[in-house]
Amino acid sequence: MPYTKNSPGHRALRKGRVSLPNQLYLITTTTLNRQCFFNEFYAGCAAARCFENNDVLGDARMLAWVLMPDHAHWLVGLGKQDHLGLVVNRLKSSSARLANRILIRCGTLWEPGYHDHALRAEEDVLNIARYIIANPLRAGLVQRIGDYPFWNAVWV
Repeated sequence: MPYTKNSPGHRALRKGRVSLPNQLYLITTTTLNRQCFFNEFYAGCAAARCFENNDVLGDARMLAWVLMPDHAHWLVGLGKQDHLGLVVNRLKSSSARLANRILIRCGTLWEPGYHDHALRAEEDVLNIARYIIANPLRAGLVQRIGDYPFWNAVWV
């Protein structure tokens, strides 16, 4: 069954969601029905450009990200003004708009919901960034992370 804004699962993702200024968040979002839109290289390129675009991020900063064929992970540090939902919405809408142009399609590209995890002080940010960018290795898409085109981290 497709995930809709009114489904119990979507409501559960929003339950207890808090957006705190200057907080680090690990965000995971999936494509519509887990379609592998980003197996198309140029669609991946178009979407990835949005992940580090300051106009899209606003006062948030992207620390690490990976774009998989059917989902994305972002490690985002919020600023003082833009709340988490706004930043995620801008990332998803701008990347969908550009990828849809390449894919010659229109409409929804991302599922409406997303999972967020606010990092606690004791969590190791570098280890979380390593976990994010190692996704293509764990999925068996590449043998070396340097061979995968859709990732970045501020520490590289």
